[in-house]
Amino acid sequence: MENSGKFFWGGSIASHQCDGAYDQDGKGPGIMDYVTAGSVSKPREFHNKCRDGVIYPSHYGIDFYHRYKEDIALFKEAGFTALRISVDWSRIYPNGDDSEPNRAGIEHYRDVIKELKNNGIEPIVTLYHFELPMAVVKNYDSWTNRKTIDLYLRYCKTMFTEFKDDVKYWATFNEMNHLDSDMILSDFFTYMNTGLCYSKIENPAYAMTMCSYNMTLASVKAIELGHGINPDFQIGCVFGLTPVYAWSCNPDDAIKAFHAMDKDWYQVDAMTKGAFPEYKLEIYRQRGVELELSEEDKKAFREGKIDFISVNYYGSAVESAKGAETEDTNFFGGQSNPYLEKSDWGWTIDPKGLLYLLLMLDRRYNLPMIITENGLGAVDVLEDGKVHDSYRIHYVKEHLNQLKLAIEEDKVNCFGYLMWGPIDLISATTGEMKKRYGFIYVDQDDAGNGSLKRLKKDSFEWFQDYTSKW
Repeated sequence: MENSGKFFWGGSIASHQCDGAYDQDGKGPGIMDYVTAGSVSKPREFHNKCRDGVIYPSHYGIDFYHRYKEDIALFKEAGFTALRISVDWSRIYPNGDDSEPNRAGIEHYRDVIKELKNNGIEPIVTLYHFELPMAVVKNYDSWTNRKTIDLYLRYCKTMFTEFKDDVKYWATFNEMNHLDSDMILSDFFTYMNTGLCYSKIENPAYAMTMCSYNMTLASVKAIELGHGINPDFQIGCVFGLTPVYAWSCNPDDAIKAFHAMDKDWYQVDAMTKGAFPEYKLEIYRQRGVELELSEEDKKAFREGKIDFISVNYYGSAVESAKGAETEDTNFFGGQSNPYLEKSDWGWTIDPKGLLYLLLMLDRRYNLPMIITENGLGAVDVLEDGKVHDSYRIHYVKEHLNQLKLAIEEDKVNCFGYLMWGPIDLISATTGEMKKRYGFIYVDQDDAGNGSLKRLKKDSFEWFQDYTSKW
């Protein structure tokens, strides 16, 4: 994809975090519909069925399903020219393997996409953002089964065909690279991606291997499929990437830091270089799982290359060859950097890490990039109908300053900045409303109580002004 010179300003949201309406208009149960509310000190729980008296935040979200016109009007006012949304697979195929798609679900997304375009906002559609039909988990053992690839591709074909003239930019998956990592919340990240709880899997080495490989294969197959339906489609994949610094100038630390990034990079390699990386197959072998790639699989990796790289960036980490130099661990793996501040939820704040990451991606892959998530989760205080979130303004401004350096001085081909989330929504990791990201305040508490009234924070006007002068 050539850089047309057009730069997208906007945000990213996910259906399970904002839509609500979890059982309306033919939608089936998705894996996030069984996840409870939690907090930074209380992990979210995964239930086999919904229990009376338990809060399941996806059931109500922020009611974007019914309020999308109001919210899109606010996005336009803020100066957005793009919005990344997700399609909930269980709203299109309620059980994943239904004989026919749910027309009501298709028409809902058609209405949302039409509203975006009528407001001059480019839709960027993520096909899988932690939104797997629960029936696929129960009947097919999730992504451990290659049959799930076929179900996913049928779903993708439906979306590509229905919206071949309405959507140009697509993303196959969101952050499936977190499935295969050593992060603190391994149970939760495994569940979000697959509907499987890591600690309860009988053979986790095999299950994680098959899930990570099958999802990567499904992605490249979907890309080939989409390009066949409309050659003008621009199809990427969203990766949650955490640059890792060496603890010291000891060469062993540098090598340890380099290898620590393999868990994030291998899928990017697989989708850009025409082959599934041998170094990852070796990691699988070390787990005791030998994968023999068929000629069909090899062909899929050769032909299903992404058009652009979508980057979710929240912070960096540190690694030491000696093991932990400090007991302070980083949310996304590795150790925390003593030179950097943290958010209220313990996430490292590192604007220069964004520059570092973009430079690595640009020099390694030479592909267009778009930042699809970056933002600060914080406790916002509503005072006299206002939220004075100078801390959020500072966070976004500092990251945008580094982005500008990357583009102007280092000639990085980045064609957009989509912050997470432009409007307050349910936190994926904790299930809270208290952890707020948006430029737009939503009057709702952690229990789902409130008027749902939308209010513009100070950051709203700041972003509106800043982007107009970029």
